[in-house]
Amino acid sequence: MILVAGIVTVFVAYPVISHFGDHSYTNTTGYIPIANGNTATPGPAAVPPVGTGGLLNDNAPIISTRALVDPDTPNSALSKMGVNGEMMQLVFSDEFNVPGRTFYPGEDPFWEAVNLHYWATADTEWYDPANAITKDGYLELNLTKETLAQSHGNGYLGGMLQSWNKFCLTGARVEMSVSLPGSPTVTGHWPAGWLMANLGRAGYGATLDGTWPYSYEACDIGTLANQTDPTTGGPSIITTGIPQYYDSLSYLPGQRLSACTCPGENHPGPVLADGSFAGRSAAEIDIFEATAQSIGGEISQTAQWAPFNPHYYFLNSTKDQVEYYTSPFHTKANEYKGGAYQQGTSGLSGTDPTTYDSTTNFAMYGIEYIPTYYSGAGTGKITWLQEEYPMWTITDQAMVANAAAQISGRPVTGEPMYIILNHGMSQSFQAFDVADIKFPSAYRVDYVRVYQPMSQMNIGCDPVQFPTANYIENNILAYTNPNLTTYAQYVAASGNSSAGPHGFPKNRLIDEC
Repeated sequence: MILVAGIVTVFVAYPVISHFGDHSYTNTTGYIPIANGNTATPGPAAVPPVGTGGLLNDNAPIISTRALVDPDTPNSALSKMGVNGEMMQLVFSDEFNVPGRTFYPGEDPFWEAVNLHYWATADTEWYDPANAITKDGYLELNLTKETLAQSHGNGYLGGMLQSWNKFCLTGARVEMSVSLPGSPTVTGHWPAGWLMANLGRAGYGATLDGTWPYSYEACDIGTLANQTDPTTGGPSIITTGIPQYYDSLSYLPGQRLSACTCPGENHPGPVLADGSFAGRSAAEIDIFEATAQSIGGEISQTAQWAPFNPHYYFLNSTKDQVEYYTSPFHTKANEYKGGAYQQGTSGLSGTDPTTYDSTTNFAMYGIEYIPTYYSGAGTGKITWLQEEYPMWTITDQAMVANAAAQISGRPVTGEPMYIILNHGMSQSFQAFDVADIKFPSAYRVDYVRVYQPMSQMNIGCDPVQFPTANYIENNILAYTNPNLTTYAQYVAASGNSSAGPHGFPKNRLIDEC
């Protein structure tokens, strides 16, 4: 999601006041009960178990259980040819056919609806679990106009569904069939579908501080605050940002869980053969974000990166780096390339106007991506999709080392990623058409499906190469208290301490280990 200028370090202490009543969901569909656990590399016939389902509420057991592949998924969708010509197998699906499902904590083995204000993007609404429900064969994420008393003082309620720490994937084709809310020509709605690494929980700022939007494995100046050497004040490219941020290239606090982290510090691992930590992060890939335009609807499909290149430029002179495909949706490069909190590589495409505010017409948006670590530098790639058309592709060759910035290449992430669906609104993303926008409005999701190639079956939130479970358990307050918006606030609240800046683990480039 595009971050808002000047908001990232603001403390927004909204109390969580929604009352969670009895929202039991009765299993009447024949779904298969699954035990808790994780798997990193299930075989093609395996039924992988669920992750840490009831983590957020130990007293609220999961009432509904089901197999990873929804039995309502048609046989024709159980496998699919990928964009690289490799057959892919369905490893997860949710058809949302069962009516009346809700997603309060502990109710669903794979999804949870959040209850918070998404301050990081200056959202107008409060995300409330009541605004996420299934009906008539699809999921509805509703945006409603409310009294201030009913909306935590915000005036609006929206819906956000996450599979955080319940279902994660590494390297996959992810499809979501949706009907976008409102009209393609009336501005204000912000529907999206995206992926984030499990070490960062969307809406929980303390988990994202110093992890988002990094995808970085090296130990160099790219791990430091503002990408700046505190001794020399260099390199000179730190003033190649945009005027909105006074030409500063980066306002990021540094990579908190970097490869430079001193031994014994608070880091999820793994420890490499040379005794150093692997660089870890909360990378983000946006499957789509939709906007309305006077000439019709448009989606952006984006990968976020850190650290940043000078001027946020990336290499795009060859198809080995970037390719935009010919389709009915007329994809083009997004002129927005980033700011002091993120570097974004993004494509813009038109949309099918018949798929807005519809209960019968849906459009499929998706991605297919290969992590760099599978086969090494130069092999990572992300391709975005609309319907069965590829929209555009970027590879890690577009984000190679940059000598002027003194940073290394940024890989296509190998972190376990979870799925987020949300329907909100923010003046920072798009102005509201106050006269014509209608409430309530529904963002409908017909299905979510995840495919992986037979050669790389890799699901689970705690894979050996990128573990998360112990770290989350050891820092659970950061992952369960959205009022802690910075890591320093978490350190103060938890009693943990570190000699590093912002309370971060010590970095051997600037701290004494």
